[in-house]
Amino acid sequence: MTTKQELKQYQNFINGKLMAASSGNTMDSIEPSTGEAWAKIPLSTQEDVEKVVTAARQAFPAWSALSAEERSGYLRRIGDAISLHDEELTTLETRDNGEVIAVAPYLAEAIKSVWYDAAGACKEGSQGKTVQMGPTSIGYTLREPFGVVLGILPWNAPLFTFTIKAAYALAAGNTVIIKPSQQASVSSLRYGELLGGILPSGVLNVISGLGRDIGDALVAHPGVSKVSMTGSGTTAGSILRASARHPKPTIFELGGKSPNIVFEDADLDKAVDGVIHAIYTSNAGQRCTAGSRILIQQSIFEEMIDRIRERIKNTIKAGDPMDLASTMGPLSSLDQYVKIRSYIKLGVEEGGEIVCGGRHGGENVLPDKPEFSGGYWVEPTLFKVNSNTLRICQEEIFGPVAVVMPFETEEEAAAIANDTCFGLGAGVWTRDLNLAHRMIRKIESGNVWVNTYSRVGADLPFGGFKESGYGTDSILEYSREKACVIEIEE
Repeated sequence: MTTKQELKQYQNFINGKLMAASSGNTMDSIEPSTGEAWAKIPLSTQEDVEKVVTAARQAFPAWSALSAEERSGYLRRIGDAISLHDEELTTLETRDNGEVIAVAPYLAEAIKSVWYDAAGACKEGSQGKTVQMGPTSIGYTLREPFGVVLGILPWNAPLFTFTIKAAYALAAGNTVIIKPSQQASVSSLRYGELLGGILPSGVLNVISGLGRDIGDALVAHPGVSKVSMTGSGTTAGSILRASARHPKPTIFELGGKSPNIVFEDADLDKAVDGVIHAIYTSNAGQRCTAGSRILIQQSIFEEMIDRIRERIKNTIKAGDPMDLASTMGPLSSLDQYVKIRSYIKLGVEEGGEIVCGGRHGGENVLPDKPEFSGGYWVEPTLFKVNSNTLRICQEEIFGPVAVVMPFETEEEAAAIANDTCFGLGAGVWTRDLNLAHRMIRKIESGNVWVNTYSRVGADLPFGGFKESGYGTDSILEYSREKACVIEIEE
C-alpha cells in the first residue's frame, strides 16, 4: 500500500509559477476504487486568494488588448498541445474521480474541439452592431471582456468543465482563475500547469482548497468580475450569498432529474443502449444529465424492463477504472457512497420495487478483487415505481440508481417529464418525426435529445431551465455589451 510519505504533491499554478499553499498545508486526494490516498493537493488560504486575484488582474490589460487573431493563435496552440498530454491528464482524472479510462479518447477529442471552437469564436466575442439613431446620430455597441472570470468546477468532470469555462472566457479577452473541487483537483492542477506554459503569465491560474476557506473568498472578492459554476443548487446559493457585497454576473449549471422517454414505435435495441448509457455507464450515474427517470409507454413497458435487466446483466462490467474492459467505475467518494446507499434504502421504504441491483460494497459486491475492497462500489440499480411523487423520483441521486415508470400517451409522458423542479436534459426515443418535434416543444428542458442521449458539443449551447441553472459557457456570455451614441455636427 502506498504510504503518505510517497504521495506526489501537486501545487497551485499562479502567475505562471507552481506554488504550494501559503500555509504549507495539504490534503489527501482519495482514489475512489480503493478508498486510499494517492496524491496531495494544496489547502490554500486567504493569502493565496489575494495572490491569484492580483495575478489575474495584472495580466488582464495586456491580454484583453490583444487582437482576436492573437488570442486565437494562443488557443489553437493549446488545442494542438492536448494530444501530447491527453493520456496523462485522463489518467489523473480517472484516479481522482473513478471515471473509467475507456472514455479517455472521447474526452480528449471533446476537449480539443472546445479549444479550437473557442479559437474560431474570438472575433465573435468582440463584434458589436451599428444603429442609425437619427439623421445626425449614430449608435453602436461594443463587446468587451468582464475582467477576471472565476470558474468553479465539479468533481465529476473536471477536465471538460475546466475547458469550457477557461476557453471561452479567454477567447473573449478575460483572464481566468479556476477553483477545482476539493474532491478531484489533481487533473485540474496539472492541466493548469500545462496550459499556463503556453499562455502569458497570470492569464490562467488554478488554485485548490476547501470551499469554506477559499471558495467564498474568491467569489466575494471585488477583483473577480464574473463567476461560472457547475455544481449543486446548494453551492449556487452559497455563491449568491457570498457575492452579495460585490454583486457580479453568474453562470450556473446545476443539477437534473432527467427523463428518458421511450415510445412504443422506437428502435428498442437502440433505446436500451441509450437508457443504459444515460444512467449507468456514464460515470456510474454521476452526471448532471443522468437519465435517472426512465419513462416507457405502457404497451412495451414489461418488454423494455426485461431488455434493460438483461443488458445490465450481460454488458455492464464494473471494475478497475484503469482497465479498458471496465464499463462502470466506483462512486467518487465516501460521501457519495453513503448517500447512494441511503437512497436505495429510501426507495424500498417508499414502496419502489427493485428490478435489479441494490447491493453495495459493504456486501462485497463487484469487482471481486481484494485491492478494491475499500472502494466505493454500488451495483447498477433499477426501481419500478407507479408514481412520480416519490423522493427517488424527485431528488437528484447522482449515482447508478434509476426509476422506471409507465405512461399511456405523449401528453402524460410530457406531464411526468416536466413534473420536477429540474430542467437540464431529456431523451426521446421514437421513429415518428412529428412526435419527436412535439415532445421537444412540450418538454421544459435546456437540452432535448432524440434517439440519442447527452450529445453535447462546442457548437451548441449547454444550459438548464428551472432549478437546473441559467446561462451557458459560451463566448457571448463572457463579454458584455456597451451602448454608444455619437451626435454628428452638421
